[in-house]
Amino acid sequence: MKWQRAIVIWLLIAVAESVHGTLRRLFLVPQIGELPSHQIGVVVASAIIFTIAWLCIRWIGVTSSRELIHIGELWVVLTLIFEFTLGYLLGYSVDRMLSDYNIIKGGVMSFGLLFMLFAPRLAARARGILLS
Repeated sequence: MKWQRAIVIWLLIAVAESVHGTLRRLFLVPQIGELPSHQIGVVVASAIIFTIAWLCIRWIGVTSSRELIHIGELWVVLTLIFEFTLGYLLGYSVDRMLSDYNIIKGGVMSFGLLFMLFAPRLAARARGILLS
């Protein structure tokens, strides 16, 4: 497997999710509010992540199921670094950034990251790539 390819795919996911987030904020938030639009956004984001993973999983060149989990872990870590760095640069408080992960208050970002963790494995299985 080529780790550089896994990172390139994550960059593609980050760009797609940034466009998705911008469109959500422009069109959905004014209609239904921040929290409901964010909750819907996590479902849509999961579909975007899965689609990109499904389209690109063969190109990454995975040779084992363990590598699929490692790719998911890499994507989650890179996403967290990206999210919190961007939040910091935009002047968001730590409380504001963590609120997206607070399940008790309706934050569902944790579910999105959990899905991202398993997306490479799910995509490989959907493409018929069976690895040991």
